Amino acid sequence: MKFKPAIKPYTGAAGGWGSLEATTRYVFDSKQAFKNIRNLLRVNKSKGFDCPGCAWGDDNTSTFSFCENGAKAVSWEATRKGLDAAFFAQHSVSALYRQSDYFLEYQGRLTQPLRYDAQTDRYAPVSWEDAFALIAQHLRALDHPNQLELYTSGRASNEASYLYQLFGRMFGTNNFPDCSNMCHEASGTGLKHSIGVGKGTIHLNDFEQADAIFVFGQNPGTNHPRMLHSLRHAADRGASIVTFNTLRERGLERFADPQNPLELLTPKSGRISSRYFQPNLGGDMAAVRGMVKALLETHRRRLADNQPGLFAADFIQAHTQGVEAYLAAVDATTWEHITRQSGLSEQQLREAADIYRRAERVICTWAMGVTQHKHSVATVREIVNLQLLFGQLGKPGAGLCPVRGHSNVQGNRTMGIDEKPSAAMLDSLAAHFDFTPPRAPGHSTVEALEAMLRGEIRVLIALGGNLAAAAPDTARTEQAIRRCALTVHIATKLNRSHLITGADALILPTLGRTERDMQATGSQYVTVEDSFSMVHASEGVNPPISGLQRSETAIVAGIAHAVLGGEKLDWPRLAGDYNLIRDHIEATLPGFADFNRRCEQPGGFYLGNAAAELRFNTPDGKAHFSAAALPDTLFPHIGARTAPFTLQTLRSHDQYNTTIYGMDDRYRGVYGQRDVVFVNPEDLATLGLADGDRVDIETLWHDGVDRKVCGFKAISYDIPRGNLAAYYPETNPLVPLSSFGDGTHTPTSKSVPVRLVRSPVAADARII
Repeated sequence: MKFKPAIKPYTGAAGGWGSLEATTRYVFDSKQAFKNIRNLLRVNKSKGFDCPGCAWGDDNTSTFSFCENGAKAVSWEATRKGLDAAFFAQHSVSALYRQSDYFLEYQGRLTQPLRYDAQTDRYAPVSWEDAFALIAQHLRALDHPNQLELYTSGRASNEASYLYQLFGRMFGTNNFPDCSNMCHEASGTGLKHSIGVGKGTIHLNDFEQADAIFVFGQNPGTNHPRMLHSLRHAADRGASIVTFNTLRERGLERFADPQNPLELLTPKSGRISSRYFQPNLGGDMAAVRGMVKALLETHRRRLADNQPGLFAADFIQAHTQGVEAYLAAVDATTWEHITRQSGLSEQQLREAADIYRRAERVICTWAMGVTQHKHSVATVREIVNLQLLFGQLGKPGAGLCPVRGHSNVQGNRTMGIDEKPSAAMLDSLAAHFDFTPPRAPGHSTVEALEAMLRGEIRVLIALGGNLAAAAPDTARTEQAIRRCALTVHIATKLNRSHLITGADALILPTLGRTERDMQATGSQYVTVEDSFSMVHASEGVNPPISGLQRSETAIVAGIAHAVLGGEKLDWPRLAGDYNLIRDHIEATLPGFADFNRRCEQPGGFYLGNAAAELRFNTPDGKAHFSAAALPDTLFPHIGARTAPFTLQTLRSHDQYNTTIYGMDDRYRGVYGQRDVVFVNPEDLATLGLADGDRVDIETLWHDGVDRKVCGFKAISYDIPRGNLAAYYPETNPLVPLSSFGDGTHTPTSKSVPVRLVRSPVAADARII
């Protein structure tokens, strides 16, 4: 497929006519325009289906409860274009591997179970019975249960995820690597250490009451566009929105509401950020530390003048522990260290601190710009420190808001997709199902890949996702997966991971969110949990494209029945009636009392959050300040060498995680191409490069492995000097598998030490 590349700076606001035009184009390109218009009217609605895109909450008041990217996701999934046996007979796996990720998923929906034939290098149809039998054969041949890895995507439903973890633990393993390990692990880890709960503390309607919203390391215009509505409404009523983001992003500057006729048809738009700061990559912790340092000076000055201090003394005394050690750490941090690491001036940080000081109710929100660094847990905890000093928990319009990516990544963790399950959960499962679950921690995603490389893993089962494309260090990731004896992928569409096979391989076609799920007892619905701990019912409306597709829940139950039999549980019966699964969830997990009945509530129900009620599930029942020092460097492993540049990987606007909907990135002015790197114009000049020159990007690391991507077009962009940005998965080969966050094993995809060198590749764009 050919694309005409161009760089054309985008001057409009986010949203508006551009968003409507793109939505319309994708709906009509699906060849199912009428059905997809009907689908979109059911997105995020009662008796409809939850958007398969992001995890932003639903306001349940808008006529249209979807965004441009949600429309892309729905149209992409609801296509009637299918892959049949003839396609796989025509295309070898090796030939498909050479195609782009866009080409692979554009071919349409998987319609029948497939097994890889190494002799012909092709996938061929296989029956469901034979597929399940093959999985059982491989699992029964394992030396021990921990030779199995059970990977999970964040789009799997609560019901499928619950059965999946139950199957794995009954089999005997806690090896549950998942997409959360690669994105928001630092949020959960940091929040648990600080406040005892690994989730955000606010409701969606808190955005309507906040006086100030501090946005760290996220780009909602591309990654969760419905958040722009909440930010815009807050800005319109006078709330201060302060953004810390390395790149200048259009969605965080101006937004035109596509549901407002005036803003749809005219240039009218509304400002989002009242102040926009561009820290260095990895500099958010230093920025917050600088704010606190400035606030601490004012606090002490007021006390010295016999005035009330700034900090919430009663809150700190009643609900927290460790403030003295933290403030000592702030005192020990120099302004030189803060400004050097943050890339922001002392004046800028004092200005941000002053905005915070004048606000009575503050929300701090963040995403993967904060969580994919070596010191990400400390950064999350530094944000919590700031909120604790001012008592910004437990009151309307204030709190902590990590914004998740996948639409049910938070629900997966609630259901037990966790390589480090709590003792309480394991005890509950053991008592209810009468078995002895394993207690030893399992593997995170990086740990799973490392174990595969060592030859310790023989079977990989992936419940959704695209592990080969999503994981770091692409060459080593592919090498790891190929060492498995069996790889199994439960998927809606063909993707890169299906072409990285073990000695034996299966692709099992599943229903999507948009499709009716008919089981033995009739049409079924599933549930998901959003970033605000709201649980929603989701029920598809479209007929499946093939009678051979099965739901994720039914596939997991089929595998479990083939492997474990029916001694402990009647798996087919659970697959036939999801109400029975929800009964088990109610019996074993806190917060799900009367689960089935509560699913009937329009808008879903709230699971609750102890920290939001000032009950902290820590050993001493208090919220804990963190006294972590600022790191001396983002790259301690490369010794005395200083990285010329720090690279972050990111999404384009025509992308959701590894799914490539198109080749454009409208808000950044990039069209028809993806092999680009965003560079500060002064850095280009220093390197003797012109805008549009081709460069190779090389990783600087300590293990002697050559990591390089070649022929990327250097694009002048508003990004601080010394910082770069480029799209993934194209730049995932640059992220070392051994470079991960402290305490999380999350790849440091937002802080990769690299250098740029002129490339011999011609300046003209390639055909993709």
